[in-house]
Amino acid sequence: MSDSGLEHAPDEIKLAVDLIHLLESHDVAPETVLKALAIVQSDFERKLHQEE
Repeated sequence: MSDSGLEHAPDEIKLAVDLIHLLESHDVAPETVLKALAIVQSDFERKLHQEE
């Protein structure tokens, strides 16, 4: 996706692209990324439920 395509993309796509770039540029192992993302998802789901 080009930069111009990203400028009109939803925020979650922009964030995903940024996170992928960050993780790949730091050469983080895919297994580590997936474990960390599970923790992050759990944390943000908890925060979301607290707001409701």
